[in-house]
Amino acid sequence: MATVHHWTGLEAKALRLALRLSVRAFAQQLGLAVATVSKWESKLAGTEPRPDTQAILDTALGRADAAAHLRFETFLSEMTSPEQNAGRRRVTASGPRAWEYESWADDLDRVVVALSRQNFALADSLLSRWLGRFKALELDDKGLYLLARSTVLLGDLRRYQGSVVGLMSAQHSYTGARAVFSQLGIPRRVAQLDLSLAVVMEMSGKLESAAHAYETLAVDDRLSPRDRARARLWVGTALSKDGQHDYATRVMIAAKRDFEGLTEPDDWSVAHQKLALARRGVGDLEGAIRHLDIACSTGTAQSPMERVQLTTAQAHVLRTDPVTHDDGLRLLDQAARIAAQAGLGHQLRSIEAIRRTCEGAFKPQPPKPGSKQ
Repeated sequence: MATVHHWTGLEAKALRLALRLSVRAFAQQLGLAVATVSKWESKLAGTEPRPDTQAILDTALGRADAAAHLRFETFLSEMTSPEQNAGRRRVTASGPRAWEYESWADDLDRVVVALSRQNFALADSLLSRWLGRFKALELDDKGLYLLARSTVLLGDLRRYQGSVVGLMSAQHSYTGARAVFSQLGIPRRVAQLDLSLAVVMEMSGKLESAAHAYETLAVDDRLSPRDRARARLWVGTALSKDGQHDYATRVMIAAKRDFEGLTEPDDWSVAHQKLALARRGVGDLEGAIRHLDIACSTGTAQSPMERVQLTTAQAHVLRTDPVTHDDGLRLLDQAARIAAQAGLGHQLRSIEAIRRTCEGAFKPQPPKPGSKQ
């Protein structure tokens, strides 16, 4: 619920509108003169109710239902301009922006959950609610932090959707947010965005550049130990995609040991999934199946993206062996259906690329002219 630390005429008018009362009816409800309420509405942030009247307004807001609180927040946001904000900051250090920021932060937590479940429509709706609401110049440091965090999550949304335009949008969002976090002096966030930008490089096919960026970040003290271990794992991922499977295996094993030491079972399981693909790349099918079995038996794979990634890895390994080739293709179709339903464009394109490499595999070749049947 919204709270107001210091009332001015601006907040009082927003409350009247939220309660859907006329000036006269509002004055009667508060037990005040109509002229008092009219003064608030004409002077807005330039006037302050007396302390006893502030308490009356607190009570009126506290008794309002949830729908009225939502209308109050909306009206107050719409009525607030940069010039009015400047005036209000002279009156009080913590105006209604305090609860606006709280609502913003709560919505960002909801975005994180929505993205983890690939509920892109909800994530987009929540982010749109805030990203066009304020201009950077009118925000204090807390507001800038929330704006930058919103921009990061928008980049994540576009990256997860995976279109070519989406990757360019993600890069733009990450770069903009990185500049804000640099301005605010938050090095950990800056390093995390460097990591996200390296992921975009890898997804765009710039594998060598991505691997070098991951290597640098794997020893960057600005990042948490878990993020550094992930960077090390992703070095191996980029190398494996680039055909350097033996080197990738060594790097991934080091990352796997890091996850063991950090007690991160989900990351440890993903490391085995990546190792399976690297071992497949060098023709070690037995090793690939061993790592894949560990990944399948220990991983949670709850979200659509996690299911697509694990199912695609299974399909990639199984289709390598003539005995299990058809099983691999069936799993590949299953992964494609999940990716299409969840709107995972990058994963869908990767599956299509794998499918193209399967064409003609293990099919009998036509006999040469003159050869015996």
